[in-house]
Amino acid sequence: SLTWADFIAPEFHWTNSDYGTVSGLFSLFYAISMLFAGKFVDRLDTKKGYLWAIGIWSVGAIMHAFCGLLTSGIAAGEWATSFAGAREAIGTVGDISMVVSVSVTLFVFARLVLAIGEAGNFPAAIKATAEYFPKKDRAFATSFFNAGAQIGALIAPLTIPFIARAWGWEMAFIIIGALGFVWMGVWVFVYEKPEKNKRVNHAELAYINQDEVAEIAAGQVVKDEDAGKKVTFRQAFRHKQTWSFAIGKFLTDGVWWFLLFWIPAYLSAVYGLDSTQSAPHVFTVYAISMLSVFAAGYFPAYFMRKKKMDPYQGRMRAMLLFAVFPVLILFAQPLGRISVWLPVIIIGIAAAAHQSWSANIFTTVSDMFPKYAVGTITGIGGMAGGIGSYLINQGSGVLFDFTERTSLKFAGFEGIESGYFIIFIICAFAYLIGWSIMKALVPKYELITEM
Repeated sequence: SLTWADFIAPEFHWTNSDYGTVSGLFSLFYAISMLFAGKFVDRLDTKKGYLWAIGIWSVGAIMHAFCGLLTSGIAAGEWATSFAGAREAIGTVGDISMVVSVSVTLFVFARLVLAIGEAGNFPAAIKATAEYFPKKDRAFATSFFNAGAQIGALIAPLTIPFIARAWGWEMAFIIIGALGFVWMGVWVFVYEKPEKNKRVNHAELAYINQDEVAEIAAGQVVKDEDAGKKVTFRQAFRHKQTWSFAIGKFLTDGVWWFLLFWIPAYLSAVYGLDSTQSAPHVFTVYAISMLSVFAAGYFPAYFMRKKKMDPYQGRMRAMLLFAVFPVLILFAQPLGRISVWLPVIIIGIAAAAHQSWSANIFTTVSDMFPKYAVGTITGIGGMAGGIGSYLINQGSGVLFDFTERTSLKFAGFEGIESGYFIIFIICAFAYLIGWSIMKALVPKYELITEM
């Protein structure tokens, strides 16, 4: 998202619709992959499943860098040996539609590989969280690893555009992919299940397993959940908790992916800022979103401890609070006429609310389902979220081209600005609608002990 408007789009003659296709199909591939990634992680278990996911993701990231070379060979008939040579060859092609078609197809394939790898991230992370934290701490733990994505998004605008300008956009993808391989090495040596981890002492293990002890005391039978049990999709969809989680993800995941993919383009289209000029603004959005590291864990814990609510009640109360803040995004466009920094701050608040929501909606899975089913259920919800993301990203590209081409007027805005305002309206109310449906499906805490 930080390189397409200034580097990729001019080189390959992409429109908003082309970018929407690439980002939208990534979300769709991610959605389909999530459905199977959860079961894949459950089958291989956390350590091996996540290792495979990181490896595939890293390969997919690096593949993007070679799309220009391949486009040059296919569209221009010149198999360049350097990225700069490929750009020069592509510039000589008279058939622009050929360049667009070939480059979009190649990027879509690279995004497919990236999506397959990325789909394993959250099922593995949520499964690791369920293995290492009692229920009351899982929202905080989830917000903490969720912050990793935010830190990446925070660093990206301060590095990626400048790497692309200095060494070419291709190097940005290569460096990111290489870092993934480094992380694989760290994961291999660091992660073990708590009962096998020599760095976890008896007191810590007792703290981790406190929920199982409490359930035994309450007369609930806790079985060996790691004894090779598997969950089928049919078994998963029998439970309304699965549908609640999936619908919540479907309605809200697209907001985050829209912000991730389109905010740099928004600052370019509406305020005329290129990727280096908008770097402080994009940084600010994700810096504000880091508030979720505190909010995601504090508020559900407050409702559980101070108000004596069960985990589900406390989490849902906190999620209602988080669902209100994105409504502020309705004021982003109008206040942008005063200063670009006002929509930046508002979008940052909405991003923080999303990440706080996201940490808690993920944690509802480990709250209500047995550990052996967490990966599968998370995968189903991730698939639903990916489909929602595909719809908003693909639709946004088409809408932005349409509003720009027709100079559409809507709510006091004209052209592409009206298109962004329409999408902001959708983002503003997605969470309240999602929360209402989730609460209607699962009005109170219902623990599933056997699938």
